[in-house]
Amino acid sequence: MPNRLANTQSLYLRKHAENPIDWWYWCEEALEAAKQENKPIFLSIGYSSCHWCTVMEGEAFSDQAIATYLNDNFLPIKVDREERPDLDSIYMSSLQMMGIQGGWPLNIFLTPGDLVPFYGGTYFPVEPRYGRPGFLQVLQSIRHFYDVEKEKLNGFKQEILKGLQQSATLPMSEIDVNNAQLIYRGVDVNTKIIQVTAEDFGRPCFPMIPYSNLALEGTRFLFGEPEERQKLVIQRGQDLALGGIFDHVGGGFHRYTVDSTWTVPHFEKMLYDNGQIMEYLANLWSNGQQEPAFERAIALTVQWLQREMTSPEGYFYAAQDADSFATKEDKEPEEGTFYVWKYEQLEQLLNTKKLEELTEVFTITPEGNFEGKNVLQRRNGSKFSDSIEIILDKLFQERYGTSRNNLETFLPAKNNQEAQEINWPGRIPAVTDTKMIVAWNSLMISGLARAYAIFKQPLYWQLGCNATQFILNKQWLNGRLHRINYEGNPSILAQSEDYGFLIKALLDLHAANAQETQWLDKAIEIQQEFDEFFWSLEMGGYYNNAADNSNDLLVRERSYIDNATPSANGIAISNLVRLARLTDNLDYLDKAEQGLQAFSHILSESPRACPSLLTALDWYHFGCLVRTNETLLPKLMTQYFPTTAYCLDNNLPDNAVGLVCQGLSCLEPATTEEQLLNQIIEIGQI
Repeated sequence: MPNRLANTQSLYLRKHAENPIDWWYWCEEALEAAKQENKPIFLSIGYSSCHWCTVMEGEAFSDQAIATYLNDNFLPIKVDREERPDLDSIYMSSLQMMGIQGGWPLNIFLTPGDLVPFYGGTYFPVEPRYGRPGFLQVLQSIRHFYDVEKEKLNGFKQEILKGLQQSATLPMSEIDVNNAQLIYRGVDVNTKIIQVTAEDFGRPCFPMIPYSNLALEGTRFLFGEPEERQKLVIQRGQDLALGGIFDHVGGGFHRYTVDSTWTVPHFEKMLYDNGQIMEYLANLWSNGQQEPAFERAIALTVQWLQREMTSPEGYFYAAQDADSFATKEDKEPEEGTFYVWKYEQLEQLLNTKKLEELTEVFTITPEGNFEGKNVLQRRNGSKFSDSIEIILDKLFQERYGTSRNNLETFLPAKNNQEAQEINWPGRIPAVTDTKMIVAWNSLMISGLARAYAIFKQPLYWQLGCNATQFILNKQWLNGRLHRINYEGNPSILAQSEDYGFLIKALLDLHAANAQETQWLDKAIEIQQEFDEFFWSLEMGGYYNNAADNSNDLLVRERSYIDNATPSANGIAISNLVRLARLTDNLDYLDKAEQGLQAFSHILSESPRACPSLLTALDWYHFGCLVRTNETLLPKLMTQYFPTTAYCLDNNLPDNAVGLVCQGLSCLEPATTEEQLLNQIIEIGQI
């Protein structure tokens, strides 16, 4: 009999609807029940495309003995971290304070009433293995501790709560954010983070785009070793565009690789990664690194986005699973099945000459590089021959059942049952999580906007604008922005990353096509709502949650640490500076300075934690506005000036082609394109 999760909208929660566990979703009724029954809360947080979440659902959470003990002794609650990143952030921080490496599924135990965590972990197997205890044993030990060791329990809780409160408050600092040395040091530290060394051998590789972005911005500075920075940011682009992390047949980037050579990915595809990587590769191209592999990776990713990740209404889906079925008879999906190639399959699909030709371009062997199969990884970034593209299209036909040119839309499998029941013309695809997340859509819109500015492909602009219009038209309910949309229904009040990333997307659309001023107007309007509900008057910076949407949280956090996505405050403060430049409203600049000052201790003492805040500091120091005419504006947009905003101005001084302004002053009017470019370059390096 299905549990409560069967009636939820979240795909991740519904995946647990048939578990024998009496799951609750996070709600006031569940929290009150735990308190009334004096049961510790077992809080389990994950997301739909998480591989180990899927494994634990099929193992421990489907085990009857575990379910019986859990139901009798705990109040089990499931949370989709993509719905509630605020809860995930607080309890992931708690887990790390316990000295446990974070990850998902995040399984953590809370005392009822106060919701303070006292033990946690990630994946727990049914029986002891991988150096981890069996889950039933864990549950029995924790219940005993909760019942017997009250003094130790309370002491441990107080320690965790104190740590959370200190982390949320941040120490006050007298550090001067007007000191540009903070930027230079931050660029140096964060550039080293994207450098893969011998010590990293065997470790997973993540895109880490916030770090790569800051390193790329730092290539314009002349201090230290600018050539080394340039080399590293190009290498990161090559690793992404050539490695197995990219789907060279169908397009789109996987989440990360499990090895240090960028060969074997964890196969899920997340919208947020793809938007950020597209923007990064487009910026590399505009900075002079015009490798054909970069342009191809962007083009194929847009094709994948249009074909598999765009709803009929225009918004973008959230993610695709790593696992898929090889046949309809399989009981469980397997990781990577949709994407990998047995050597014998390639021999059957291609004649000997074609296979040899493909092997000259990709690392393909009879032994394979992933469990006896091949993940395609390119040998170099040169332009593909027509023959190679034809071969790759043949692989595409094997996977999708038809040629790439004939397949504009590929309907998603919304759950495992659909995946097995539909008669697919090719392979059985991975399940797609079709919910719309404002923050993630906004990251993709930014990527599309930047790619359009560089490559002028109308499809890039069309897809970005369609998704933006959907958000603007559908995601406000009772006058407030909402984070999620499930099949046309807005849900869950937006968080700071939704506001910050959406405002950035609107500013990026304006930057890509400054003749259309409506994007800037909407950014100004949404910024006002953001400031009203999220700004911290006492400390500066933006809270993760609105003031009227924080009652179920232990602490109100202000996100400043970058992870797979940039921090909300890093993006939001950059937005404030950009708005100040574009509107001449110095209130935005004052707020940006307050925000930077609020995080000045982190900027000074922990720069490797906050590359996006350092990018905001870069905007604050070096951001400028260029007023120019409609002839020169498109040319400027294709070049890489990372802290430059643009404005179309048909009333420039006589004989002037542009005017560069920074802060409260402007340089002398530029009378030639060369003079204008030199002014932009110089003002960005002072």
